[in-house]
Amino acid sequence: MNLLTRRSLVLGGLGLLGTGALAACASPAQTPAPAEASSPGTAITHVHAITRDTVTGGGAGAGTILLATHEGLFHLQDGELTQMGPVVDLMGFTVTPEGRYLASGHPGPGTDLPEPVGLIESTDQGQTWQVLSRGGESDFHALAAGPTGVLGFDGQLRASSNGRTWDILEIPSAPAALAINPDTGIILATTQDGVLRSTDNGATWNTLDTPQLISLIAWADENTIVGAGIDGHLLTSTDAGDTWTASDQPVGEITALGASITADGEIEVLMVADSTVLRSTDGGNTTEQLL
Repeated sequence: MNLLTRRSLVLGGLGLLGTGALAACASPAQTPAPAEASSPGTAITHVHAITRDTVTGGGAGAGTILLATHEGLFHLQDGELTQMGPVVDLMGFTVTPEGRYLASGHPGPGTDLPEPVGLIESTDQGQTWQVLSRGGESDFHALAAGPTGVLGFDGQLRASSNGRTWDILEIPSAPAALAINPDTGIILATTQDGVLRSTDNGATWNTLDTPQLISLIAWADENTIVGAGIDGHLLTSTDAGDTWTASDQPVGEITALGASITADGEIEVLMVADSTVLRSTDGGNTTEQLL
């Protein structure tokens, strides 16, 4: 793997990062052929987020794989999809440290939720959703939860300790993706000006030194960060962003990304790349196709 410790912006990177941030808004006609799910008549046209439920879904490396999609929430197991709950376009999705699901986006036909849904919560693994706040007001395309609360970006960066009342935070550049360290609460935000980091709950920000622009980012544990480089390489840091390694070859255009640590101590990366769901435990050098 290539050790990369300096920041080198790839030509055209700003445009690529913008494309990734807007991809979730593409119409089904602009997306690849949909993946059929086990629910009759349901097909996935776009995956907005991928993660494991390591709290309520089975533990490290074995938790349920969740796909938050244009058509709602799906569980992925043994190559098969199971739709959970109603059709909601889940533009933003995250799992809290306690195992609650938080999301934002737009209601599907016949779904009794406001437009946009604001911040919604599920305490039954996605079977049902309730509005916590900002129903009819906010569509959080970037959403993250951590030990001190939740962050969402709907044109403004908002922070809440309880999901019901919000404060507006200042940030130098609009975030395409947000991630909160599950232990320390350190916030990372991918932007067109680089990855921004805050160690004081979003009060101040500094720019993280990365080898290239990163479109998506995730914490795997207290010190491990995984990012999707705009050239298709998977980037990994095991020292909270001081140094980085890149996959030997590009993985593809990564449009959804999640990371965790397995029971064996491996860094597991889940991603959607070129409309395929992949898993890697060696920094993207080899991948296993899950769907």
